[in-house]
Amino acid sequence: MVERGEYKGKPLIIIKKSEDDKYPFSFGLGKAKLILENIEEIKKFVEENNSN
Repeated sequence: MVERGEYKGKPLIIIKKSEDDKYPFSFGLGKAKLILENIEEIKKFVEENNSN
């Protein structure tokens, strides 16, 4: 589940596991760009550490 919000007038994206997620993951444009620039390393990290 993804929502959009605002913090101090700046755009924010909020990612939740469910509607009542108590600890959503939120970040702004700067971190979103960093994530996109490093998406392959993030995918690799998940693959290497996914024990499910």
